[in-house]
Amino acid sequence: MNHTPYPVVLDACVLYPSFLRELLIRLGLTGLYQPKWSAIIENEWQRHLLANRTDLTEDQIQRTAMLMNKAVPDAMVTGFEPLIDSIDLPDVDDRHVAAAAVRSNAEIIVTFNLKDFLAAALDAFGIEALHPDDFVMDLFDLNRALVLSAVTTQRSCLRKPPVSVDEYLEA
Repeated sequence: MNHTPYPVVLDACVLYPSFLRELLIRLGLTGLYQPKWSAIIENEWQRHLLANRTDLTEDQIQRTAMLMNKAVPDAMVTGFEPLIDSIDLPDVDDRHVAAAAVRSNAEIIVTFNLKDFLAAALDAFGIEALHPDDFVMDLFDLNRALVLSAVTTQRSCLRKPPVSVDEYLEA
């Protein structure tokens, strides 16, 4: 690899789906970027997962978060709270995500929620919100071999049930 991995804040909505969460973590472990999140982001995806997935226990969800933090020990952003009030977004509940991005020197927030991360508000901080599909494609353009390796590894771990290439691409 011939670049310094750059910090990228992952919004709770992209950490909620296990398939995407695992892919984003695996891509981060390649060194293509540095995954970042805050305790607020972590609590948000866990809370929603616990509310919507009655087949999962709180212990299982907390174990997933613990494994994420163990895999990416420098992911947790702290000290961003004083910045929250200085950020103007349509949904005040999203300001903490942008504040975490500012604090971690991230230039990208990966989110499905693009409508609430307006370019006009983020431009002042040198931050851009990207859909996860666009982010993964940007990483693919940066280093196809590493992205394909991460995808292949993830797919090979999906055994219950096994997932074909076509099924994987549709997910």
